Amino acid sequence: MNKALIIFPESIGGRLTISSIKDGFVQNGYSVDVFDELYKNNLKFDFNNYKFIMGYDFSPVKFKVENNLKIPTIAYFSDVIQEKTSGIGYLELYKYLRDDDIFVFYWDRELAKAEDLFYQPHFVNCEIYKELKPLSETSFDVSFMGRLDTDLRLRTFLDLNKYFKNLKFSWHAIERHYLDALSRCENDFEKEILKNTYKGFIDNEKDMAKAINDTKIVYNINAQGISSLNYRTFQVLACKRLMISDKRGELDLFKGILPYYCDFDDLVKKIEFYLNNEIEYQKITEKTDKIINLNHNSKICVEKMLKIINSKNN
Repeated sequence: MNKALIIFPESIGGRLTISSIKDGFVQNGYSVDVFDELYKNNLKFDFNNYKFIMGYDFSPVKFKVENNLKIPTIAYFSDVIQEKTSGIGYLELYKYLRDDDIFVFYWDRELAKAEDLFYQPHFVNCEIYKELKPLSETSFDVSFMGRLDTDLRLRTFLDLNKYFKNLKFSWHAIERHYLDALSRCENDFEKEILKNTYKGFIDNEKDMAKAINDTKIVYNINAQGISSLNYRTFQVLACKRLMISDKRGELDLFKGILPYYCDFDDLVKKIEFYLNNEIEYQKITEKTDKIINLNHNSKICVEKMLKIINSKNN
């Protein structure tokens, strides 16, 4: 059996992303060991056993360089390579990305073209991300998953709550991002909105799938890249819930099916329409669910990555 060493990064978004990629390796017949940067597990690895090292952003490259390894290394980026969000030491590590035994996959189509790297949009393990209960049993109408770290994200969430007084909202983020958003509220009323809608932090795929299944609509504000859709998009659609995205070039992955909004007023209209038109809602989620399972599930996408690597090696 082939064996891979998977590097789990410290970042929460990276950990969730790599979890689905790890599952994809297992689904393709690999046994997997994990080195966890967050917990610094002290496993003694016999590096001769591994066909690949794989990880998120610069993590596997850093691991390879620091340990002077000759093992082929796969790096999946969903952060901009030439920015500090991709990892400490990115300026020094960037030069290694052109090495013959390092294979870089980039989540953003336009950035991949600019860097001449392999393009691979996000994907999920569809054995975990799937419909777990009917729409009628959801607890929330509208949700946002992630940091309210910019004024646009914070104001949008607060203003939606103010406009839709009768809807149930939820928001998931790490506690320090909750406290940061709370500190940036303009008054006590806005603070109460955040306190009443904050539903805690999720650090694993199964609980994330449950949380997504417990809402009808997730809206998105992509933060990085030029054309790309973030990981949340694929998680939501795999759960057969509706994603309303800001306008991005890679919405074409969903053949014009997925709704998007151009501004706040447009987002309000889209939310109102789909909450009141279940037939239209289900038409979209049925189609996007099929696209996810055919094109963006972990087994198929890791198999595709491995084929690219093997073709370059032959």
